Amino acid sequence: MTNANELAIDRNAIAATAGLIAPYVRRTPILSVESADFGLDCGPLQLKLELLQHTGSFKPRGAFANLLLRQVPEAGVVAASGGNHGAAVAYAAMKRGVPAKIFVPRVAAPSKIERIRSYGADLVVGGERYADALADSEAWAAQSGALPIHAYDQAETLLGQGSVGMEIEAQAPEIDSLLVAVGGGGLIGGIAAWYGGKVKVVGIEPETAPTLYRALEAGEPVDAEAGGIAADSLAPRRVGRLMFPIAQRHVDRVVLVPDEAIAQAQTTLWRVLRLAAEPGGAAAFASLLSGRYRPEPGERVAVLVCGSNPANLDFAK
Repeated sequence: MTNANELAIDRNAIAATAGLIAPYVRRTPILSVESADFGLDCGPLQLKLELLQHTGSFKPRGAFANLLLRQVPEAGVVAASGGNHGAAVAYAAMKRGVPAKIFVPRVAAPSKIERIRSYGADLVVGGERYADALADSEAWAAQSGALPIHAYDQAETLLGQGSVGMEIEAQAPEIDSLLVAVGGGGLIGGIAAWYGGKVKVVGIEPETAPTLYRALEAGEPVDAEAGGIAADSLAPRRVGRLMFPIAQRHVDRVVLVPDEAIAQAQTTLWRVLRLAAEPGGAAAFASLLSGRYRPEPGERVAVLVCGSNPANLDFAK
């Protein structure tokens, strides 16, 4: 077991963590598709299908990293979440046989709430946004002694999410750029730490929740708008302090996309590939469809499709 303050967030630590969590997570596939199938003209695209991970998102990687790298007390674990992180922590706790208490805001999708309950966690729904759930979870941790597992601002979380980058490099070593949706930044922070500038890592955020965009503008994490279609997964008030210096060094830039483009990406992924992505999971692909991200001629692009827990399936009708 380790102390988070002692953990480096680098390739060696990510590789070690990937080995530790491997028995508990899926090595999700990469799907090579022609951009012309989507009305684009930018050559083949590599889609990393992390929406096929346990619980429907990349989050179990960080959850298992926390449970395996840290000492878990008898009181178990506690987490705040817009939905996906809570489901991941509940699932990991179930698999490891420890108690879990999860706090989610009222904007969480009913499907995510039901999934958390299905894993046997003690679930509390309250507050308007993720920040409210986080405050409640911190109060519970102080009262109970439970181990808090942060959705993105925790070294172990970053190391677990970084294993996505490790897999992509092994599966698609030829890529030049990788498009990654950003909420609190745990996923892109871990991936950027893995690649260390070897490929162009581009953050994609909704215009209605530009957390990393605002932080890079300001030179530090700052409060940003927190709403829109992907509010249950991509709308914390600010990015994590641990990922921010990694982003400053190794994230090429952040591209903002409108909610309408995200909804269209959901519809298109379903229509063409029968992939049921949630808004946060479709955001990176939306940057291509909307033209907000335009690859250079010959640029080999990968897109991370990171979540499949939509609040509804209207786009699938």
